[in-house]
Amino acid sequence: MYEPIRTKSVHTTMAGKPSDFPHRTREEELDIQLAAHLAALLAVTDELRAAAPSADLDTAATRLAQQVTRLRGGRTPVRSTLAADPADPRLAVLHERAHALAGRALLVAASRADTAAAILAAQRMDAHAAALVETEQLSTAG
Repeated sequence: MYEPIRTKSVHTTMAGKPSDFPHRTREEELDIQLAAHLAALLAVTDELRAAAPSADLDTAATRLAQQVTRLRGGRTPVRSTLAADPADPRLAVLHERAHALAGRALLVAASRADTAAAILAAQRMDAHAAALVETEQLSTAG
């Protein structure tokens, strides 16, 4: 019914080795993705800290930086040093972005079975969801 393949595979190299270039494992790829999502969440958290300082955001930023450092093999993440206006109307937008990033981080952390990162991401999702509810209540009351 089917004719057998008679030609050499196009996936082998001229040297005969099928892998002359480095490959990353699935775990390494997930580590890279998780570190990127957490680093992005850290950047948004730093923006929020500049706009509306709080002890919760300070603690979250510290924990996020620790997780990113761990996933990057000891390399510390670049931190934002923004000075923002406390009456910035973008707070809701920043909380929405942070909530979405925490959700992405949670998915990747669950995929790689990283309990510490998954718990941190879930806590950040809850915190940003609560902040969004509070922001909406303030905007409707005022």
